[in-house]
Amino acid sequence: MIGVSDSEGDCVEWVFPASPDAVRSARSLVRGTLHGWGLDSVGDITALLVSELVTNALRHATGPIGVRLVHHPAGLDGSLLVEVSDPLPDPPRRRVPQPGDEGGRGLQLVASSASRWGTRPGGAGKTVWFELALPP
Repeated sequence: MIGVSDSEGDCVEWVFPASPDAVRSARSLVRGTLHGWGLDSVGDITALLVSELVTNALRHATGPIGVRLVHHPAGLDGSLLVEVSDPLPDPPRRRVPQPGDEGGRGLQLVASSASRWGTRPGGAGKTVWFELALPP
């Protein structure tokens, strides 16, 4: 795992190998970073959504998985941007799981929990991102 943060402490990113440990490591680092930023109030939901997106990347792509957090502390309009990148160029497909399905709810969870979310192509893959509004 490789980690980088900016000098002002409002942006951090990590790159994880495509292994099952990536999910646990990402969740732990996200929680620790949010705690350090005083954002414990969004720690649970952020860790859950990151877990879902990292798990999707592990299931569908090979290669490194990037996770990036950007804190925009603009008073009442504060937000947290979270990005998960992988080398698979195909955007994820949101689907409607049937009641007995074991999977297929990750993107629905992201869409229903985040203020905004989306995908964008990258140089060698894609990024799935979501934004959470921060409490004042």
